Amino acid sequence: MELYFILVFFIFGTIFGSFFNVVGDRLAEGKSIVYPPSHCTNCGHQLKFYELIPIFSYLFQRGRCRKCKAKLSIKYLLYEVMTGVLFSLCYISFGLSLDLIIPLTFISLLAIVIISDIDTLIIPDEVIIFGVVLLLFEILCLHGIKECLLSLVQGLAAFLLMYGIKKFGDHMFKKESMGGGDIKLMGLFGIVLGFPLSIVSIFLASILGLPISLLILWKNKSHIIPFGPFLSMAAILLVLSQQSFMDLLTLLA
Repeated sequence: MELYFILVFFIFGTIFGSFFNVVGDRLAEGKSIVYPPSHCTNCGHQLKFYELIPIFSYLFQRGRCRKCKAKLSIKYLLYEVMTGVLFSLCYISFGLSLDLIIPLTFISLLAIVIISDIDTLIIPDEVIIFGVVLLLFEILCLHGIKECLLSLVQGLAAFLLMYGIKKFGDHMFKKESMGGGDIKLMGLFGIVLGFPLSIVSIFLASILGLPISLLILWKNKSHIIPFGPFLSMAAILLVLSQQSFMDLLTLLA
């Protein structure tokens, strides 16, 4: 039965991952996520339902458009697999309970952020605003007004901390050191992770991002490296291991 639910969450994750691809790309470019329907960006061919099956459509079509044979980016396949794996891990970490709703929502929002920031170097404000409202509503319904207000305060504290780090970085480097999206993203982290863990996510993101950034800069010194995906990956790791991490802090205290 456990394997069954893991597989179910993986399948739903790939379906949502396919949709998140559209949302991440189109919102960052100021386009509608509804119209036009999914289509080949090379020839404009409107995709049929069997061309939209996550993972399988890409594999069966050998990574090419069925009509014009243009090569499709492998990112679509990778993002679908990534979201499927994250949904399964979320189920494994939290089980089949109401407590699963908040981390699933959080991970879904961060999947969109990762896709958008990698592809366009933009974290859409719509995603952050929608995420804040939805997460606070979920916390209110599941844990009550007191927990909701506490989450809001911690989100604000994390936002202000990141804003302070940005201002310090701007002063040190004499140029913009961090995008506005990264600062707003930290507010989202504070709501779900709490203030202490949202701070940890900054350091963890730096550790995750350093080797990858050095490799990218070594290959292309002019390449701009977004920090949002590393922050998001760090936050996902923390939310999936949040209980274990808090238990460790309790023992150390």
